[in-house]
Amino acid sequence: MPNTLNEDVLVVYEVDARTSRLTVRAFASGLLSAFGHNPSVSVRNLRGEARLASQTLEGASLRATVAADSLAVENDISDKDRREMQRAMNDEVLEAGEFPEISYECSRISGNMTGEGQFTFLLEGQLTLHGITRDQPISGRAFLTGDVLRASGEFALLLSDYQITPVSAVGGGLKLKDEVKINFDVVARRQG
Repeated sequence: MPNTLNEDVLVVYEVDARTSRLTVRAFASGLLSAFGHNPSVSVRNLRGEARLASQTLEGASLRATVAADSLAVENDISDKDRREMQRAMNDEVLEAGEFPEISYECSRISGNMTGEGQFTFLLEGQLTLHGITRDQPISGRAFLTGDVLRASGEFALLLSDYQITPVSAVGGGLKLKDEVKINFDVVARRQG
């Protein structure tokens, strides 16, 4: 059903990295997993923008990028363990020197209005991670209040889909599972 507002004019919302949260959760497995930690990693360098028309998702798009070396281990562990986990994540897992950027681009967005300025959405975009680009659907909820767009949700991905080998320790008795979960609470502010 057509909207009475001018749907041809797309409004740009730029991600506010200071108030946005993106967290990656990995899960331990193996014989000694009961003694291990499930690593939690925060993303500190998130940039991006969403483009959408007032009160509709038709023609909307999203682009987001993360500096691979900006991921930070958040677990309550010693500084020495944190430095070692950071080093392993950057050098061995993400290979941030070779693949410095993680990106998500989407121009296929669908959803339903659930109230004034509120909607559920499904992004059918592509995630580029570790030099591999794959389709990655993401669903969530969004709220548009004045000049602020806020979106939140969770999705999972398999590290093996991106040719990433989960790290292991203690002779293989403790290693990370292939699946990680990404939680997001992204705030974007209207530009112009």
